[in-house]
Amino acid sequence: MTGGERPRHPVGDAASVATQAEGFLRARAYYDEAREEARALCDRMPWMTSAQADDFTRHYVDHRLTLMRAMLSVTVTRAGELREEYEGRYLHLRRTLLRRHVTWLSVVLTSATGLHAMAWIWLR
Repeated sequence: MTGGERPRHPVGDAASVATQAEGFLRARAYYDEAREEARALCDRMPWMTSAQADDFTRHYVDHRLTLMRAMLSVTVTRAGELREEYEGRYLHLRRTLLRRHVTWLSVVLTSATGLHAMAWIWLR
């Protein structure tokens, strides 16, 4: 590298970085949302000390993030199952369609051959 050029990364790397950044931003948004909910709950309990409120907030945020991870894990698993199911159906439909086209093509070619043979015999 000369003249301060930056290394060029393949396009796939940019998409990967963008996906990771999006994931980080979403995770941060979930975290901030959980903290705000915990603060709102703590505000409704004025008898709590600040240490208790901090502890409650930490536990609440941990619980919410654990729930979110579990929900996302279930969603990812189900998406994989659906992908396999739809790919299987698509493959079956493609095979059926190909079989039908081959059958109809065979019928048309057989009919054309038969008609040609009859015309040849008749015109001879």
